[in-house]
Parts: sequence; structure tokens; C-alpha cells
Amino acid sequence: MRVLTVAKKDFKDAVQSRALWSLVAVIVLVMVFVTYGYTQIPEAFGPTDEATFGGLLFFTDGILSLFVPLTALVVCYKALAGERELGSIKILLSLPLTRSDAFFGKFIGRTGVLGVGIGVGLTIGFTLGAVLLGSVEVVPLLVFLLLTLVFVATYASIMVSLSAVTGSTTRATTLAVGFFVLFELVWDAVPIGLVYVVEGFSLPATLPDWVFLVTQVSPSTAYATSLIALLPDVAAELGASVVVGSGDVDPSSAEPFYVTAEAGLVFIALWLVVPLLVGYSNFNRSDL
Repeated sequence: MRVLTVAKKDFKDAVQSRALWSLVAVIVLVMVFVTYGYTQIPEAFGPTDEATFGGLLFFTDGILSLFVPLTALVVCYKALAGERELGSIKILLSLPLTRSDAFFGKFIGRTGVLGVGIGVGLTIGFTLGAVLLGSVEVVPLLVFLLLTLVFVATYASIMVSLSAVTGSTTRATTLAVGFFVLFELVWDAVPIGLVYVVEGFSLPATLPDWVFLVTQVSPSTAYATSLIALLPDVAAELGASVVVGSGDVDPSSAEPFYVTAEAGLVFIALWLVVPLLVGYSNFNRSDL
């Protein structure tokens, strides 16, 4: 298939990035540090004083919530904008390839690069964790890896689509960094700000249920909540809960149907699909 041909070439080109492997090296070092720290002093890294493999998975999910977006930004922001700026996109499309081949090939290729980079860090970290803990929870591990792969693909979708809407790497960088700052650094303050305005410029003692739904708009928050939805027994053992601003929202006891951990799965799916549709639509109409 022509899409896979583009994906393979893009993978080979992107995997040579020094910036990518610098981030991979950082991820490996961080994974080794936190894995060793968690297994030796679990009370310093989690809610319980007993180190478990499930606890390691939930702690790692917090690490990946930062590193997946950062790595995706570095790997994907020039995916299509760089090709358009250099003019090489015209050479690519002069071959028997369509714009859909180029767009989705780039998405698949960059997802593969991100998957390999993150996978190296996780393999080393979890191998060390299994050795130190003396056990592996296979099913939770597989669920975690599958969800993380979806999260990686989600951020590849977002960043490649942002790259597709412009022919300037400078603007692509601005869009990518702006998305990261808004949704990964300041989004937690957005629902609190909305509550403050809605409640007449004051904060109530109890946050309304809809705050939980707004927080799930952040891809990394949706990723963390999805892990609770997919591994409820492990989450219950660890006492894992969803924190919103200064209060906790317990999805299992809330009445509105939308205040459930499954909301995270819905938002992850939306972030995976919607940017691809919007990005491809824009790329397909662009004057290259």
C-alpha cells in the first residue's frame, strides 16, 4: 500500500533525529530513577507504603503524561510543514501518491517513531521494576501498554494535524507549543475559572459535577482517567482517584452519567479521530 510506503520512508527519516534520541535518553534515565525509587521507597511516590507492579503502572502514567506530549511535539511539528516549506512535498506528490497517502503515511510513520522511542524507555523501566519487585502483573501491563500506544497515536494525530494546517515551520512550532501550554500546563485552571465566573466570582465549597467533564478535555488527563476505567480493580487497591482543582471527583458515586472514568476513553477517541479529519481536510484544500 502507498500509505505504508510513505510511512516507512518517514519513519526512517524521523528516527535519525538527534533531538528524538536525546529525549529517549532522558525518558530512559527518568524511568530507571522513578522505578528504582518507587520500588525502594513506595510511600514517597504513591498513596500506599507497599510497592506493587500495578502501582508502578499508575505512577508511570503520570510520567508519560508529560513525556509523550513533549516527544510528539519534537518529532511531529515539522512532519508536513517542513516538507511544504522546503518544497519537497511537491516532489513527494509528483510520485504516484495522493495527498491522503502523504498525510496518513506521515501520521503512521510518526506514530511508529514515537512508539519506538517511548517503548524503549518503558521496556527498560518495567524490566527493572519486574526484577526488583519479583513479579509482573501481565494483564494490567498489556492493558497499560495498549492504552499508552493509543495515547501516543493520539498525540501524533494532534501534532501532525497541526503541522498540516501551515506551510511554515515557525507557525507549526507556535501551534504545537501553544497546544501543549494550553492543554497540558494551564488547562487544570480552566474549569476552576469557569466555576468562579458561573458562581458569581466566588468558589463554592463543592465543585459541580460538570467540572470533571471539562478536565477530561486535556489529552493527558483523559489518558490518566482512561487507565482508571480500564483497570478499576488496580485503581481501587491503590486508592487512585481523579483530582479536580482543589477537590476530588469520585466517578463511581456521581449521579450524572457523564461523570465516569469512561469519559476519559471518549475524549481520547475524539482527540485521535477529530484532528486527523480536520488536518487532512485542511491539507487536502491547501495550495502547496
